Amino acid sequence: MQIAKSWRRQPSNLRLEGTRCTACGHLAFPATIRCRQCGQAEFDVYQFTGFGEVVVSSIVYEAPRDFGEHVPYCAAVVRLEEGISIATMITDVDPEDVSPGMPVEMVTRRIAAQGDKGPILYAYKFAPLLENQ
Repeated sequence: MQIAKSWRRQPSNLRLEGTRCTACGHLAFPATIRCRQCGQAEFDVYQFTGFGEVVVSSIVYEAPRDFGEHVPYCAAVVRLEEGISIATMITDVDPEDVSPGMPVEMVTRRIAAQGDKGPILYAYKFAPLLENQ
């Protein structure tokens, strides 16, 4: 199996797919094998809406390996409509313009490429929510 194809098949990489506990309804992202709320081990797949708001953000000027081409970029914690908070990158906006409370939506963007001829890896990021949506 190719790395790129395997990457695309991971539900948490391109979709905000997590789990909902069948016992207590607790939501988790990424998917988990045991409920953090009640300890139950049976889940339904849950597709998050992808809409939320920025809780806190920071501009990254010194990136980890393989993210150097993205600097400066905005790293943030986003609280989804469903109440789950996730760490993510904010894209399609000047990092200086990101602030707490900013409405955002999940988008799929390129995060890395393995050389000129290697696979391109995509993942979710968040972008400002357009006013007409």
